[in-house]
Amino acid sequence: MDASSNQPPRMLLAGSLVVVLLLAVSGFRPFDRTTWLLEIFPVLIILPLLWATCRRFPLTPLLYGCIFIHALVLVVGGAYSYARVPLGFFLADLLDLSRNPYDKIGHFFQGFVPALAAREILLRGRHVRGKRMLAFLVICVVLAISAAYELIEWAAALALGQGADEFLGTQGDPWDTQSDMFLALIGGVTALLLVSRLHDRQLAQMVNSEG
Repeated sequence: MDASSNQPPRMLLAGSLVVVLLLAVSGFRPFDRTTWLLEIFPVLIILPLLWATCRRFPLTPLLYGCIFIHALVLVVGGAYSYARVPLGFFLADLLDLSRNPYDKIGHFFQGFVPALAAREILLRGRHVRGKRMLAFLVICVVLAISAAYELIEWAAALALGQGADEFLGTQGDPWDTQSDMFLALIGGVTALLLVSRLHDRQLAQMVNSEG
C-alpha cells in the first residue's frame, strides 16, 4: 500500500471489524467483568493506534494479521478468564498437564507479535545494521515488554487484592512469572526463525510500492 493513499489497508479494515465484533460478543456476559476489561485493555489501546498511524506508517500484512490473532487470544481470554478457556482444558487433557495452559498461548504471542513489530520498525527506520544485532535488539524488546507486563500484573495484584486472581491466572504456580517471560522469549525466537524471510519479502514489496 502507498503510504500517501487515503484508503486504509484492507487487512486493517477486515481485522478491525472482526475484533470489534468479538469484543461486543465477549463483553456481553463475560465470566468476570473486571478481568475482561483488564485483558482487553491492550486491544483498546492498539486498535486506535493502528488507525491513527495507518496512512503515514502502514504495516505489512503479516504484522497486521499477527496483531489481530493476538487480539483474538486476548479477547477469548478475557471472556472466559485464562484459567477457564475451553481450548486450554482440551490442551491440558491432550498433553496431560496439571493446569489450563491457555495463558501460555497468550504469552507466546506476547513475544511473537512484538518481535515482528520491533523488527519492522528497526528495519524500516534503518536503525540497525547486521542480522545478528537486529535479532539481539528484537529479543531485548520482547523481554522488556514481557517484563513490563509482569510489572503491570503485579500492580494489579496490589491494587485489586484477591480480585486480581482471575487476571493473573497463576493457578497456584509459584513460577508463573518466569514461565510467562520464557514463553514470550520462545515466541520472539520463533518469529525470527519462522517468518523473517516472509517478513523481508513483504517489507521489500512495501518499499517498492512506496517508491
